[in-house]
Amino acid sequence: MGYREDGSAIWKTIVRKLRTAGCVFAEDEARLLMSSSKNSTELAELVDRRVAGFPLEHIIGWSDFCGLRIELDPGIFVPRQRTEFLVRQAVALTRPGDVVVDLCCGSGALGAASAALMERIELHAVDIDPAAVQCARRNIQLDKGFVYEGDLYDPIPVQLYNRVNVIIANAPYVPTEAIKFMPTEARIHEARIALDGGADGLDVQRRIVAEAPLWLAKGGYLLVETSEKQAPLTAELFAQYGLIPKWVHSEEQDANVIIGIRTDHPRPS
Repeated sequence: MGYREDGSAIWKTIVRKLRTAGCVFAEDEARLLMSSSKNSTELAELVDRRVAGFPLEHIIGWSDFCGLRIELDPGIFVPRQRTEFLVRQAVALTRPGDVVVDLCCGSGALGAASAALMERIELHAVDIDPAAVQCARRNIQLDKGFVYEGDLYDPIPVQLYNRVNVIIANAPYVPTEAIKFMPTEARIHEARIALDGGADGLDVQRRIVAEAPLWLAKGGYLLVETSEKQAPLTAELFAQYGLIPKWVHSEEQDANVIIGIRTDHPRPS
């Protein structure tokens, strides 16, 4: 139960404060902040943190993703709404019983959504950040999948060689020099390791794509979120490593995903 005393007047005051601070969805945010506080003192503290630029999701402790309430700790990458497009593409390609791997899983949002939307999958989620892994283990219950701490494929059981049906990856793809132009709430309050994709933004993607053929089953898919500008380069990477690429785009969500299918071509040396 959130704070409700004289709710209408307080809500209007909070909306004005949030609008002044540049919050685009001030009305919705005001409701969430009120519902997340127990009294006026706590509410004032939450509003002050939002005005100061803290991400709303870090303040209230969760994010709505694919209809799920994903728990978030301070500093953890906030799942973007556009990434729901990546999940939908993966769901369309997944069959009951498939092995699904979520690389750079962060809070576990993609893996949790995949487990909720797909029937009887074997889910393995990985992240290199210990704080993110701790968060992901709360969002992906033990009966829904496995969560590992490590660098990309390193902690995944080798028994999955050539057995993975779908790999999904929302790897960091912001070029290093572009991070300074990101919104303050992301640039300051999210872990840099979840944002920085190297000089051209493709450093982590290169490593993911290069090793994917070792893990994918014949006819298996790799799906990677990227930007519209980087999409042609990401597609070239897929082709370089024997994956037939397809670029799919959502105008509504401003989302871009490269889907690659493993063929019978041998893995590049």
